[in-house]
Amino acid sequence: MSDVSNSDAALRLSAVGKNYGRIRALDGLDLVVPSGSVFGLVGPNGAGKTTTFSIACGWLRADQGTVDLLNGGAFDAVRHRGRVTALPQDSALGRDMTVVEQLTYLGRLQGLGAKATRSEVERILTLVKLTDRAGDRVRTLSHGMLRRVGIGQAFLGNPELVLLDEPTNGLDPRQAHSIREFVAAQRGTRTIVISSHNLHEIETVCDHVALIDRGRVVMAGPISTVTGRNGEVRIALGDGPVPLEETRMALSGDAVEWDQVARVLTLRFIEKPGRAAEDVTGSALRALLAGGARISSVSRGQSLERKYLDLPAGRPPPLPGDRTET
Repeated sequence: MSDVSNSDAALRLSAVGKNYGRIRALDGLDLVVPSGSVFGLVGPNGAGKTTTFSIACGWLRADQGTVDLLNGGAFDAVRHRGRVTALPQDSALGRDMTVVEQLTYLGRLQGLGAKATRSEVERILTLVKLTDRAGDRVRTLSHGMLRRVGIGQAFLGNPELVLLDEPTNGLDPRQAHSIREFVAAQRGTRTIVISSHNLHEIETVCDHVALIDRGRVVMAGPISTVTGRNGEVRIALGDGPVPLEETRMALSGDAVEWDQVARVLTLRFIEKPGRAAEDVTGSALRALLAGGARISSVSRGQSLERKYLDLPAGRPPPLPGDRTET
């Protein structure tokens, strides 16, 4: 179960199930998104990410389980108007509208007044860098520009919860980088949930993550916990001495593992007041250098991609500090 209280959760799905005929898309999915977080939902194609988003937004009805948005129950068009916004994976815009007309129309649908809408449209066009295309018809825009308009509309007004399904799908590297910067700049202003199979992107932008597979959450928690950044350091050594015992003595009480083939020393520890990862790394490096070791690289934890690929078949046991949903 989650350690996030109801009042601290912007989105909570409990034991949610969804079938498409004989296909079980969601299989008792439990998901808790802390308020104020930038939360990544990742997994392979067909894992259930888009179905989860669709149920959260009210586009689909769950067959089992409960959904709660902003402590207001399942999505309600009146209760959540202007508070919850979304970018579908395959969003469609009015092709014959100009960009300004499209954003204005969507702003008014969210309940913004005429004056507030004009101000918000100007702000959004600046944020997504489309001011110079404001008067262009939507049908003339490139795929990247269309995606930026879609992302922009999700941030019109002051939504408390924004759901972005594959926001950088189909974009070139420069466009994707621009979108990531935009989303990162919103950190702390609202809760943002990003669905993606791009693990590097999630690790770069998000502070929390849930790994989903076969309709269930298999691992969830802060990025730093899931990747082990606050409890694991890897030191790669070049050819030469490996003062293993000296390092273990310097890190008494911590686990020190040596991989002879990869020539990587792995330190596992528990952070506590006055002893952070930097302190452990410093102690290890001093012992290694004093023993004549040649340091090739130092890294904290594992990448999110590596963590995901290392998951065994089926549902893995929880890691220390992880919140694994059941």
